[in-house]
Amino acid sequence: MTAIKSYDVAVVGAGVFGAWTAHHLQRSGRSVALLDAYGAANSRASSGAESRVIRMGYGSDEIYTRWAMRSLELWQEFFARTGEDLFRRTGVLWMARDDDPYTVETLATLNRAGVPAERLGRAELEERYPQIDFGPLTWAIFEPQSGALMARRAVRAVVRETLRRGATYLNDSVTTPLLMKERARLDSIETSSGSRIFAQSFVFACGPWLPKVFPEILRDLIHVTRQEVFFFGAPVGDLRFAPPLMPVWIDFHDLVYAIPDLEGRGFKMAIDRHGPPCDADSMNRLASMEGLEEARGYLARRVPALKDAPVLETRVCQYENSSNGDFLIDLHPGFDNVWLVGGGSGHGFKHGPAVGEYAAARVTGESSQPIEPRFALAAKQSVQKRAVF
Repeated sequence: MTAIKSYDVAVVGAGVFGAWTAHHLQRSGRSVALLDAYGAANSRASSGAESRVIRMGYGSDEIYTRWAMRSLELWQEFFARTGEDLFRRTGVLWMARDDDPYTVETLATLNRAGVPAERLGRAELEERYPQIDFGPLTWAIFEPQSGALMARRAVRAVVRETLRRGATYLNDSVTTPLLMKERARLDSIETSSGSRIFAQSFVFACGPWLPKVFPEILRDLIHVTRQEVFFFGAPVGDLRFAPPLMPVWIDFHDLVYAIPDLEGRGFKMAIDRHGPPCDADSMNRLASMEGLEEARGYLARRVPALKDAPVLETRVCQYENSSNGDFLIDLHPGFDNVWLVGGGSGHGFKHGPAVGEYAAARVTGESSQPIEPRFALAAKQSVQKRAVF
């Protein structure tokens, strides 16, 4: 077994939560080891895709609105500091029916938090976005400062900068730490290659692998689901489906989101309904014909010009859902120095900077505030009842 030097903190998982946690820890002066089994933002990871929405709207959930605001600030500061350009300010359009309480609550929360937002009526929507058939939709919220993040490249940029500042990176997986009969401190973790990594504290930000690493406590609390994404090609010379003519948009009633054509990759659309259970290591990542037919059926109604558009690309990723969509950020119940960070639940990517900031402050003791009750392990249930979107 190869011995590895001791670190202040070892972070397991180089997705967006782990990368930003390691980044904040490294910037605070801690020595950090960052590990990932398949590589930062790899194609099996929940963070390993082309683009992710960043929006401030969360119904009445002001905690997530404010975390999204903080995260956008940190994303933009990071991009300015490193010379990266991985945020696309397309604006985000929330579509609504007359009696949509979630969108009404979203607008109220945005106004309360000071987020720039416009309320657009049906006539304004049709004038501004004639390429969209709004059907039964009667109004919308437009967030002009929101948009999309180039996900895979953004995560890798955070990891690259963290390593430049002195962190150590290992492309390796870890075995489940041995639990003692009584609460204890973890001294080290062992990797599949036989290395042992010593640290004062450990952060496990493993996304869909969290319930695999800690099956005794998380097998029934983190639910991994299979999600399909489709990219459609616009007609030649037709710019209506790329920025600035097309924003990111969300049809909350039908659980559909769309990202305009960025960098020629195609018009991205996905149905946000939770898919079947899956295994991130071994699942079939070919999109289904049933999923494609459902996506085309929606396109035919909402974006008629794309109803017969060619499929340029498909992706199959996964959500790692907590019971209601809240994050998991808490100490392991069996260890005094092991933190569990996960439960992104399909909406977590945008929050990476704020999650990392929050987790790092608690790992280092720089924050004495108690864990937010909604993020606590004790708040997680075995039955899924989604409440955060």
